[in-house]
Amino acid sequence: MSLISTTFIYWQKFHRDLPPTTVYAYGLSKHTATVPGPTIEALYKINTKVTWRNHLPPKHILPWDPTIPTSLTNSTKGIPTVVHLHGGIHEPSSDGNPNSWFTSGFKIKGSTWTKKTYHYPNHQHPGNLWYHDHAMGLTRVNLLAGLIGSYIIRNPEAESPLGLPHGNEFDLPLMLFDRSFRTDGSIFMNSTGNNPTIHPQWQPEYFGDAIIVNGKAWPRLTVRRPYIGKPVVSNATFVGPSEITDVIVDFSKSRNDVAILRNNAVYPYPSGDPVDEFSGKVMKFVILPDKEVDTSRIPKKLVEYPVVDLSSVTRTRYIAMYEYTSDIDEPTHLYLNGKPYEAPVTETPKEGSSEVWYVINLTDDNHPLHIHLGLFKVLDQTELVKSDEFKDCMKKINDAVKCHVEEHARGKKVMVPNYEKGWKNVFKMRPGFVTKIVVRFGYIHTNTSYGFDATAEDGYILDHEDNAMMRPLKIIK
Repeated sequence: MSLISTTFIYWQKFHRDLPPTTVYAYGLSKHTATVPGPTIEALYKINTKVTWRNHLPPKHILPWDPTIPTSLTNSTKGIPTVVHLHGGIHEPSSDGNPNSWFTSGFKIKGSTWTKKTYHYPNHQHPGNLWYHDHAMGLTRVNLLAGLIGSYIIRNPEAESPLGLPHGNEFDLPLMLFDRSFRTDGSIFMNSTGNNPTIHPQWQPEYFGDAIIVNGKAWPRLTVRRPYIGKPVVSNATFVGPSEITDVIVDFSKSRNDVAILRNNAVYPYPSGDPVDEFSGKVMKFVILPDKEVDTSRIPKKLVEYPVVDLSSVTRTRYIAMYEYTSDIDEPTHLYLNGKPYEAPVTETPKEGSSEVWYVINLTDDNHPLHIHLGLFKVLDQTELVKSDEFKDCMKKINDAVKCHVEEHARGKKVMVPNYEKGWKNVFKMRPGFVTKIVVRFGYIHTNTSYGFDATAEDGYILDHEDNAMMRPLKIIK
């Protein structure tokens, strides 16, 4: 399957009471572009090739900061963009390296730009992914402007025997994000940074007033009342930014004709402000009154993948998250392992190997960690004791072993929820905790190495995103 997908400036109506909003959007044409972009459905082992084009205007619609590492400068003519398929397993040249950006008409290209058409082989296990802009220093503003979309890999041979709800009416991708709007409909983003004398525009976080689902603020969806014999009950699911969660909702047991999907996570998590009447509501489901026969089911087991074999682990690594603050105690930048993105690569796992990583969150906030190419399982989460002493040592010598992490990682343990125990590409790292994960650099469903050269020069990314909590990840033979 070959596609030509393009980024456009567009106008979209997010709510009936708001004027149309200027956005950046993906689409096959300017008239069909949407936020989120078109859902790309791929089949297992069938190649998808996408030519990503850029028709964005010369100036950005949102405030961006030239003082952080960024692909956009005051002399750049045009807005840079590059696409990363989040959760995709593919060659480095199709991964959307943050320095592989390009401007309109490919007039200006980043230092690692290689080609116009990206190749996604879809040889990985089936599931839901998403694609988004990944340009250096602009990810937050380009995503806020609308450059996101869904990507699904389907494998009927593996999925059909499960008997799960399927089809467009019962299998719906929902993309959730928050936005704030001005009365004229435009997206609001505070143009003054937390440290305006250091970073005039950059802010470490963004929290919108409105919850958007598939391009509409607080939408409603009419659903059927099918009956499933043995539903699995869960009161809540903890989902972080960039995470994907597959959920089956059984509306047959509802005593009402309406169900509300709500949000109750404080922000920033876990010690921020409570939600209000706006940020606490996500969407409404209107449930049809009559029950219907449903041939789908919830299987006792899903697709089974090889178990984690810790005896095969070839390397142990320590990944520390740092947040640096100014004299007024506001964040100035964030690093992984105390190093900027531009520093020489230090993470060099072997293709086909498994490694154990201890992720040490020395910041005050929960950080979702995303690993390109590699998939991982979370084994345990342990709180640091005498954390200030450990932080002081880490900021001086940046060496977890020499700072005796094993003596500090002895606090309370937080169990990994059952729904978080599968293979993941994102996990929420608790502040003041050491999270142990096992990372696999190979296909989990076949337990084999990749069918492409993962060692090419472009490399991959270990990241939390802008300014500048990203590090290069180099796969070796």
